[in-house]
Amino acid sequence: MSALTRCLEEEASAIATAAERLSSDQVEAALALLERCADRKAKLVITGVGKSGIVARKIAATFSSIGLMALFLNPTDALHGDLGVVAAEDVCLLLSNSGETSELLEVLPHLTRRGTGRIAIVGRADSSLARGSDVVLEAGVDREVCPLNLAPTASTAVAMAIGDALAAVWMERRGISPADFALNHPAGSLGKQLTLTAADLMVPASQLHPLQPQTPLPEVIGGLTRDGIGSGWVENPDNPGSLLGILTDGDLRRALQDHGAETWSRLTAKDLMTADPITVKSDVLVVKALAQMEHNRRKPISVLPVVNQDHELMGLLRLHDLVQAGLA
Repeated sequence: MSALTRCLEEEASAIATAAERLSSDQVEAALALLERCADRKAKLVITGVGKSGIVARKIAATFSSIGLMALFLNPTDALHGDLGVVAAEDVCLLLSNSGETSELLEVLPHLTRRGTGRIAIVGRADSSLARGSDVVLEAGVDREVCPLNLAPTASTAVAMAIGDALAAVWMERRGISPADFALNHPAGSLGKQLTLTAADLMVPASQLHPLQPQTPLPEVIGGLTRDGIGSGWVENPDNPGSLLGILTDGDLRRALQDHGAETWSRLTAKDLMTADPITVKSDVLVVKALAQMEHNRRKPISVLPVVNQDHELMGLLRLHDLVQAGLA
């Protein structure tokens, strides 16, 4: 076993041990305070010093990202005016391994005086911080992973894990959906996967020239060239605007390979097209449309027609555009 593997296993063991030590009553009390905080549209104020402060910042960022208004409060700054950000209906989450961090202990009575709910993630259940808190989540470790048993390593991993677990269970109890999550993640690949629909990335039908079933091969080539997107659509002559089939550059190449040159002049759009293609609605998430493209059993799909409830074409969704958007 490598030294790195051993350290990882020691941290994992510390987290597992902490899970066994946690009081279910205290966990439920902590979650009840978080529920109350959300119901009142109040804030979760998270504080800590040093490495615990860094963990506190991450936990605050996690809760903010899932819809519970959370912020990090530097305890020293709190004592010099920033306590004004804390209201009685708020909940304060305090992190300390020793439970005797002087800056936190100086802040504690002011939180108590305001009636702010107090949850401690603390290494010692008999510490001053634990005694001054409403809820105590014990996060003690037998030793740090650091060979000197000095640098916060296992203790910060446990504190972080408890914060993450609180956030995950809170999400579950509040019924946070992917759509809710997406509201706070509009940018990047994650946000795009959760928010972009076919309507956002499709080439609109208004920019495309429909082909008729009997359109001869030379005009088909001209139509595909004119639209400049490497694909086109064939209109149902019995129901103008509705989709009969689609035709891509790949379909055209395969047809020319399969038919002798002497027959090319007799080929029409109907001969070349993919009839009854797989379609999607305009409100489908692009990530779901991509899954349909990738997992089609008949043949690879590079273009998906977007249709309305009457099977009228609204646009074409191209794999090329999904790649450019960073989704494929």
